[in-house]
Amino acid sequence: MVGIAHAPQMSPAMIRTAFLILIAVMCALGARAVRAQESDADLVTRINRLEATIRNLTGNIEQLQYRNQQLEQQLQRLQSESTPEGARPSSAPPPRPTGQYSPPPATAPGPVVATAPPATSAPMEPAPSVNRRGDAFDPAANPSAPGAPRPLGTSTAATEPPPPLSDAPGPGPRQIGAPLDLSTPGTAPQSELPPPPANNPSGTGAMQATLPPTSSPRDAYDLAYGYVLHKDFGLAVEGFRTFLRQYPSDRLAPEAQYWLGESLFQRQQYRDAAESFLAVSTKYDTTARAPEALLRLGQSLAALGEKEAACASLGEVLRKYPRAAASVKQSVEREQKRGHC
Repeated sequence: MVGIAHAPQMSPAMIRTAFLILIAVMCALGARAVRAQESDADLVTRINRLEATIRNLTGNIEQLQYRNQQLEQQLQRLQSESTPEGARPSSAPPPRPTGQYSPPPATAPGPVVATAPPATSAPMEPAPSVNRRGDAFDPAANPSAPGAPRPLGTSTAATEPPPPLSDAPGPGPRQIGAPLDLSTPGTAPQSELPPPPANNPSGTGAMQATLPPTSSPRDAYDLAYGYVLHKDFGLAVEGFRTFLRQYPSDRLAPEAQYWLGESLFQRQQYRDAAESFLAVSTKYDTTARAPEALLRLGQSLAALGEKEAACASLGEVLRKYPRAAASVKQSVEREQKRGHC
């Protein structure tokens, strides 16, 4: 009893001070938890931005590869078109003039040496061979050999007229290895050569069809997103609609739905854009694109003249997503001031 009676009692000021200290500690702990949650949200947002950057780079690489393939095909086609006709091998034999005689090219007669006729008709005496080589040609020893000198006026095989042409038709198709029949004037000889091969469309000089990309969801999404980067929003709309029709449950479906609305918004198709943004904010309301989609929904409704619905959508952004990015919050405030919400 004595110990209890002599125990120091706390004054109301001391109790109030202790209570305030306790409240300050609790507030500090709550602020630290809020900052931890905000840091986690910022980290998720940053990761999403990095993934978007990687997709942008992937789309640019595929566009460059596709353009490089087109340039290679154009270069091959130009090379094939610039090849002169004379440089290409021809399977047909050169045409021969009809009605004219051409000596066979197998053996050509030697030069005809014009000599003066002898004064007498006595035969020419062979000159004595003194120190003559054994392999040398001696016209005196063999006067009828090809290339031996002939007196002027003497007929040879080279100077004889061709035999008269016969008007009788040929006996039939020429046999293999038989000489060409040139007896019928004005007609070309029938060639036994096979017809030239058909043009091969897959050859070097032909235009090859471009292979489509693989049929994976990532490739389909990157192809459509590449059109967005090149501001070809018409093809982007078709690409994202095809993606959502083929892969409605893929993890990239929220991103595809958002960029479909963005492409429609850039084409000033505000009603279709509002439907796409509404699908993001309702079906994928927990994704990182949901605050931006709700902002774009308000802008689309404002462009359609729906002021009350636009103001309600803009106010819903700050109410439903208080931890949205600062850029989104600034855009919401700017749009609310513009629409007098």
